[in-house]
Order: sequence, then structure tokens, then C-alpha cells
Amino acid sequence: MSISARTENRIAVFPGSFDPVTIGHVSIVERALPLFDRIVVAIGVNNSKHYMFPLEQRLEWLRRSFQAFPNVETISFEGLTADLCMKLGAQYVVRGLRNSTDHGVERSIALMNHALRGVETIFLPALPEHAHISSTIVRELMANKADVSAFVPAAVRP
Repeated sequence: MSISARTENRIAVFPGSFDPVTIGHVSIVERALPLFDRIVVAIGVNNSKHYMFPLEQRLEWLRRSFQAFPNVETISFEGLTADLCMKLGAQYVVRGLRNSTDHGVERSIALMNHALRGVETIFLPALPEHAHISSTIVRELMANKADVSAFVPAAVRP
């Protein structure tokens, strides 16, 4: 079968806590869009974890950040990312890498997702201008009333 004759949808999941979503997250999704027919940006809910922002706020920020992209869907989920992929028919997980520490952690998760459900992970390196941005740092800045407008999409800005 030729590539052009293929009818299956290429669906990817971009999981995270997005507490809050940053311009780095948005960049990864925008750069992954040409690779997939649909990207599901999925907030993983971990009841043992404490978040700065409520789930509905984070979902709204994602919805507004990606409203211009009809092939991007935003959802929340509980459980394993690999199981979510199976439920959605997604063959891929997309992850951004800022540095070698991210690579080590993400590689282990990717190998486990593949072992569990055969899901492939596509790694995209952060653009140099985004490599220093993390939700953790943005939360710290926000908690200390610093201006984060350069690090978050317009949907998150006050």
C-alpha cells in the first residue's frame, strides 16, 4: 500500500499536567501537527499530586491555546497514558525534550509505554528559546507575582 493510499488516522497523545501550559508546550504541538492527523493534548489526573491550578482552569487554558487548530483536541484522563492511547486508537505519544535530564526520564517512560501497549514515542527537542521554560519555574514565578507573559500563551495571561 502506498503512503498516499493509507486510510488510517495517525493519532498522537501529548500528555502532561499543564500546570500551567507554557509556550514550550504550544510549540511542541504546533511542530508536531504536520506529522499527525490529530493530536490529543491530555491532562493526566493524579489524585495524589497537588496542582497549583484546578483541572477545569487548565483544560480551559488548553482549549483556548489550541482553538485555532481543528485537529487538536483537549481532554483529561486518569490512569496510564498507554491505556489512554489504546482507548483513543492513538499509536503515538509526543513528548518535548528540554535537556538531557528530560531525555533520561522520558526514554524510560517511552520504553514502558512500548512494552505495555506497543505505543511509539516521538521526541521533539525544545526550541532553544524555550529550553529554559518549565511549568515548575512558571508556577514559582506566578506564586511570587512575577510577570510570566513571555513564558505562557495568551490564554494564561491575566
